[in-house]
Amino acid sequence: MGKFSKIKKVQQEETETAQQKMEWEAAGAKDSSSDDSSDESDNEALPQKNTEETRKRAELWTNRERVLVLCSRGADVRTRFLMKDIKDLLPHAKGDSKLDQQKSLNVLNEIAEMKNCTKVMYFESRKRKDTYLWMSNVENGPSMKFLVHNVHTMKELKMSGNCLKASRPVLSFDDAFEKKPQLKLIKTMLIQTLGTPHHHPRSQPFVDHVFNFSVGEGDKIWFRNFQIVDESLQLQEVGPRMVLELVRLFAGSFEGTVLYDNPNYVSPNVIRREQRKGQHAYIEKQLAVKASNVKQAKVKEILTEKTEDLVGKEFDIQNNDNSEAAAQITAQIEKRRVRKKKAQKPKYTGSN
Repeated sequence: MGKFSKIKKVQQEETETAQQKMEWEAAGAKDSSSDDSSDESDNEALPQKNTEETRKRAELWTNRERVLVLCSRGADVRTRFLMKDIKDLLPHAKGDSKLDQQKSLNVLNEIAEMKNCTKVMYFESRKRKDTYLWMSNVENGPSMKFLVHNVHTMKELKMSGNCLKASRPVLSFDDAFEKKPQLKLIKTMLIQTLGTPHHHPRSQPFVDHVFNFSVGEGDKIWFRNFQIVDESLQLQEVGPRMVLELVRLFAGSFEGTVLYDNPNYVSPNVIRREQRKGQHAYIEKQLAVKASNVKQAKVKEILTEKTEDLVGKEFDIQNNDNSEAAAQITAQIEKRRVRKKKAQKPKYTGSN
């Protein structure tokens, strides 16, 4: 064989091996594509199921209330732990960084709109001693300001009760909330802010604790959280607990006209000042002044009233016509006076 025939054979063998390699690669690509398509079909089935569940839940989740919970800068430890407990109890709550006290409260409306929240719970601390709670409806108001007393957190109490973190609560209100208009408004505000919306994505479909609101002396609102132990409806306290004293009600969100001003509210600064002076000396002085003013007003009313003489003209001395009888009586009285004077004079003994 010549050189050209050998070269042709080598070229034919190379072309055959190249064709075989191409066939093998094509067959492997088909197998891999079939496997990938089967995997993709399985992966597509899972999100379809999830999307169906989310659609059903979105249709049932009609109440889209969200609450913004935050505090002011400089809040004490107890206030911060109370705010943390409220966030744990409310699955529809959102948090934010601390607000500087130099800023106006209208900034909270803008923050709530950015967070897509409709309600605001703002804990404002003053002098690291006094804690105020603002509750507001961002859209059209109203807003209300409370003074917080007797705060006790969950970690501080260490009660025997326990409940699930994202379960829905039962809101229990005292009958006194229906007697006064300001208490009715407070009741509706508490229902809208603290009531977990039904079918909320973060909530669990369980009801195992109760938020109890009762009215005490001076229209103070006592808040307690109880666990429902079993079907016998026995209650065990979980915490936290606090007392809210209403200060003012405003028509707008953190602004507007004053709808109600609590006359029984006394500022904590005034109470501390009185304690320095003495045991409620200022209050006693003010009460004495009010009592004296009331007494003087009653006396003036009595003096201004015209009273008639019920006895008649018999004892009217100025208009008495019996002048002769009166002259005889006066003469007898003068004689007796003269006799007494003579009897009282000392006797003459002859010695100077």
